[in-house]
Amino acid sequence: MSFSELKDRHVAATAMVNTLRDRLNQKRQQLLDTDVAGYAKSQGRTAVNFSSTDLVCCRTLQGHTGKVYSLDWTPEKNRIVSASQDGRLIIWNALTSQKTHAIKLPCAWVMTCSFAPNGYSVACGGLDSECSIFNLNSQVDRDGNLPVSRVLTGHKGYVSSCEFVRDQDTRLITGSGDQTCVLWDVTTGQRISVFGGEFPSGHTSDVLSISINSSNSNMFVSGSCDATARLWDTRIASRAIRTYHGHHGDVNTVKFFPDGQRFGTGSDDGTCRLFDMRTGHQLQVYSQQQANNDQDVPIVTSIAFSISGRLLFAGYSNGDCYVWDTLLAEIWAFGGHRKVI
Repeated sequence: MSFSELKDRHVAATAMVNTLRDRLNQKRQQLLDTDVAGYAKSQGRTAVNFSSTDLVCCRTLQGHTGKVYSLDWTPEKNRIVSASQDGRLIIWNALTSQKTHAIKLPCAWVMTCSFAPNGYSVACGGLDSECSIFNLNSQVDRDGNLPVSRVLTGHKGYVSSCEFVRDQDTRLITGSGDQTCVLWDVTTGQRISVFGGEFPSGHTSDVLSISINSSNSNMFVSGSCDATARLWDTRIASRAIRTYHGHHGDVNTVKFFPDGQRFGTGSDDGTCRLFDMRTGHQLQVYSQQQANNDQDVPIVTSIAFSISGRLLFAGYSNGDCYVWDTLLAEIWAFGGHRKVI
């Protein structure tokens, strides 16, 4: 078969895939008679109202000298770990704003960090394709630095995200630019399961974010540059349970809804979306109204839900943070940051 024939077959196959995708989207739209906001408004629900004193800056944590790429809270919500490209992890007392640890990293190009459920260990990863574990109770070395207690190696691309399994201090899940997620045994440093990669149901581009279900720690969701989010079961590594479509750009961030039955996403297309884990349907789109073209829409870089799930906090590339009413898809904005959140 000649090169031109192969090219023609590739073009035809691509057109067929696009046609099938369009038909699938049309079928999904037929099944969705309304969205969350439409139903809530039909039931007479009213939006959450904020006064100027409802959302204020409680504390500003100062100490990093480079871009802060990631942070995480302890389960008790009294301490924070932050990762910066100044080459340090800093552990903060969230109540006093004081630094309790400043950990020098073997690689300054860190992208993610996570607290262990017991609050005694932290993990971080980045462009060195490794995930480093630090025990906060370890003795410092002669230079006053906290030594690395374990290095998890095996990824073939940068480590974009990491998260400890909530009810197991010895389990950690990472997402990587090598298109895979990995479940690790922190005690031994060995890989337990690999999600994606050679499996056809895996991501076809870099994994950018993961989120573990707080109600069922066997389930986690991942977001990728392939514009999809995928649901995984740690007991079944051979395939994704479900793939969620809808975004038109990289899925930069994913986060489970507090009840564990839904999850949110944020994307380069400037939208946040709410998906139902069980049906696979998109429940709601949270998008800003822009007077200009789509190129002026800021990218969604991070999201977080309130404890009740009624509010969705979204950070954007223009330095703003928007608060969405998840029920009515109405927005309230506030600023404060000068650069990308």
